[in-house]
Amino acid sequence: MYRSWLVLAFLFAGIARGQAPSYSAASVVSTAGYSAGPFAPNSMVTIFGTTLSRSAQGITPADIQNNMLPTELNSTQVFIDSQPAPLFYVSDGQINFVLPGTVGPAPPVLRVVREGLVGPAVTLPLAPAAPFLFLLPSAPAYIIASRPDYSAITPAAPAHGGDIAVIWATGMGKVQRNPAPGELPNYTSPLADMTALQVTIGGTPLDPSRILYAGLTPLSAALYQINLILPNSLPNDPEIRVFVSGQGSQAGLKLAVR
Repeated sequence: MYRSWLVLAFLFAGIARGQAPSYSAASVVSTAGYSAGPFAPNSMVTIFGTTLSRSAQGITPADIQNNMLPTELNSTQVFIDSQPAPLFYVSDGQINFVLPGTVGPAPPVLRVVREGLVGPAVTLPLAPAAPFLFLLPSAPAYIIASRPDYSAITPAAPAHGGDIAVIWATGMGKVQRNPAPGELPNYTSPLADMTALQVTIGGTPLDPSRILYAGLTPLSAALYQINLILPNSLPNDPEIRVFVSGQGSQAGLKLAVR
């Protein structure tokens, strides 16, 4: 009996290895809120599908070499226009990766390769900037935001008018010093064109003088932050949106404020 189960295990393992990665253009979304594209260069992107990797594996400190993310995890790679993309996480059903800042101007073509088996070629919609805000896991109607000391702003610990808040995003486009694909930059780098940035809170544009910094987050790949001073008077839990060159983040998301 043991031998027969062992044979079956090998047979089914062989079948699994023979299935190419399966996904579609519609199953490629922003890692921030799993929203559809377009995507900007230097964005966190997620692929949903099947047989994407032989098992789940996220990056560890050992995977980061010379301050760069790996381009292969667990025998899985993502190719963007024939170049391997930096990876955060792979599993049978999901891959999180960085859309390199070097893509464009033509829409890039994506392929997943697992153990030499190649998935379909899909074309990703591309925009110079496409900001997406991250959602609070415990309350997904709210964005992930923090105070300068990195304590979380949540419905249970809201911000107040006049506070400094840090908003976390991806896909905000070019910065003054653009990192290499997958680089964990050890420097700050503001947006290349700060005049293209607009933040609205409760539908009202924030005075640009209240934006203290907007750009890359040091030691993180494709993660942007906006440090801002909240208006002194705000309604409870206002909608917050970020626009770069007219391209807006997800509508309807709230910032926890009381």
